[in-house]
Amino acid sequence: MSDISKVRNIGISAHIDSGKTTLSERILFYTGKIHKIEEVRGKSGVGATMDSMDLEREKGITIQSAATYCTWGDFEINLIDTPGHVDFTVEVERALRVLDGAVLVLCGVAGVQSQSITVDRQMKRYNVPRLAFVNKIDRSGSNPDRVAEQLREKLHHRPVVMTYPMGLEDKFAGLIDLLHMKAVYFDGDNGEDMRREDIPAEYLEEAKKRRHAMIEALSDFDDIIAEKFLIEEEVTAEELIPVIRRETINLKITPLYCGSAMKNKGVQILLDAVGMFLPSPQDVKNEGLDQSQNEASIELIPERTKPFVGLAFKLEDGRFGQLTYMRIYQGGVKKGDTLINMSNGKRVKVPRLVRMHADEMHDVDEVGPGQIIAMFGIDCASGDTFTDGNLSVTMTSMFVADPVIELAVSPKEKAGQVNFSKALNRFTKEDPTFRVYRDEESGETIIKGMGELHLEIYIERIKREYNCEVNVGRPKVAFRETITANSNFNYTHKKQTGGSGQFARVAGLLEPLPSDAVETYEFVDDIVGGAIPREYIPACDKGFREAVTEGSLIGQPVVGVRATINDGAEHPVDSSEMAFKVASIAAFREAYLKAKPVILEPIMKLEVSAPEEFQGVAIGQINQRRGVIVGATMDAAYVVVEAEVPLSEMFGYSTDLRSVTQGKGEFSMEFLRYSQVPKSVQDEMVKAYQQKRSEGR
Repeated sequence: MSDISKVRNIGISAHIDSGKTTLSERILFYTGKIHKIEEVRGKSGVGATMDSMDLEREKGITIQSAATYCTWGDFEINLIDTPGHVDFTVEVERALRVLDGAVLVLCGVAGVQSQSITVDRQMKRYNVPRLAFVNKIDRSGSNPDRVAEQLREKLHHRPVVMTYPMGLEDKFAGLIDLLHMKAVYFDGDNGEDMRREDIPAEYLEEAKKRRHAMIEALSDFDDIIAEKFLIEEEVTAEELIPVIRRETINLKITPLYCGSAMKNKGVQILLDAVGMFLPSPQDVKNEGLDQSQNEASIELIPERTKPFVGLAFKLEDGRFGQLTYMRIYQGGVKKGDTLINMSNGKRVKVPRLVRMHADEMHDVDEVGPGQIIAMFGIDCASGDTFTDGNLSVTMTSMFVADPVIELAVSPKEKAGQVNFSKALNRFTKEDPTFRVYRDEESGETIIKGMGELHLEIYIERIKREYNCEVNVGRPKVAFRETITANSNFNYTHKKQTGGSGQFARVAGLLEPLPSDAVETYEFVDDIVGGAIPREYIPACDKGFREAVTEGSLIGQPVVGVRATINDGAEHPVDSSEMAFKVASIAAFREAYLKAKPVILEPIMKLEVSAPEEFQGVAIGQINQRRGVIVGATMDAAYVVVEAEVPLSEMFGYSTDLRSVTQGKGEFSMEFLRYSQVPKSVQDEMVKAYQQKRSEGR
């Protein structure tokens, strides 16, 4: 069993295209896990180790978080590389939920970007201590000092600069390690030979100044360092390391490293820092909810002798069935053990335990606390807690955002229906932000997700992994109809055929319900003196209910209507329930057109955030989409615009927003209310509906 104090569970998170996967590839190479470096968009077409899905290699983006493990010195590192794209945000959420520490990668040129702010918010949500790594120092325009300033201003961190480059852009030769006051060079074809030398004379003055600033920042957290700083006595690395470690874990400081993963410089120093400064499972407080004590909080201790508690945080349907990724919080598990799923009380046997290396599996017989492993043949959902039955504990699941976009999908061929259903079932189980439902109004299968790219990737996966071609429709917006004025009706239904005929007369009033009414339809019986016999009243209600399912304007359901009947007539022989139902339907349709009917559309509450230089174009786009701006606020050089926009105008918005904001704009939207469409839009919709009906005849 490994020494738990030497275990590090870390994630690599950042804005899209900051170099997370490239950095992960270098970490695997330097720790001896792989023997050849592959690039994300390499000419070999092999792709980076952690991007094991064909789609990831083609698009050069990470779609699923990938897990691996490696050793550096006497440290054992469990590493998760997460996607940077906002559409796959749940992958970052679930990784951060189970990790003890993280590396926040920032681009040396672009600095803190919109998705850096999002992942930082996610890290704060789960109290994850982090190191910052400023990547791409070799790029033209890179400036690590500016990035440190943005960390302070935009993310409110206290960065402590630990390394800084000797030369920038194409002159980047190596790093100065301010902790040990040494110049570090990276020799060999892939920078694997790390050489420490005395600091060159031209950098010595700057290095002293920067180390002075580092000690000054740390003196706020430790009296001994503060005292030595004041009397200008030398502070050793051995004195600084425990203070940096303690305050990093307390989320008070963020040690800042720099380098270029692509040019193989600076990665080993970052690995040293992971061991020195990020927490082991013992340094992090994890809590569960004791079900036997009314969900009282209970601390989980990462010790082998304690009862087993683990959290399934990610599911994957692989070649060999469902693979369940699990973080073990206390106790241990062996092959063949029986575990209990706390969400449904089912007992499951562990047939196979593996440790993942991207898409490869390495079998293990037993695993102790603090580890991240995968199990086969365990049926569960993402976020389920497992115990060995000695404890009744559940763990809080991760935060799952609501989907913002939907598409109608169907298999192109009847034969593909089985595979199509299999794919949708699998994806909904794997990804909590991917939802599927059947629209009863249109009979279509609707998929919902976090953005157009999110759904596009799943449609592509149905084609590739399930060999099923898919029809993708423009999603149908759920419009409604209502009335805006009162209208009287008096309708007589007469039908005389051989034998008994049909007769019924209904009279009354159609009126709009108040806007705050809970029900969408109300029926009032005001009949006095038996004008309509009691046994026929429910038939009238039934007729009106049937009539409101389809309005006359565009065939959508009618809401916000009160139908009152106050008069009528019957025939002793020809009246029947059926006759009164038919009379009510016809009376409603006649009165409906005189009651000034209108079309209602769903209005969404939209929140857009983009760097302030894009404020004008972002607002212009919302105005073009019939949006109403409710407010705009500035936050850390970002503008956040709140607006109300019709859902029908929002398709294609994520692509448009990203194109006008250089990929830096983000948005979230949720349903707000139904509202009347403008007269010009209504006229067009009615005309299109009438034309469709006449063509359908």
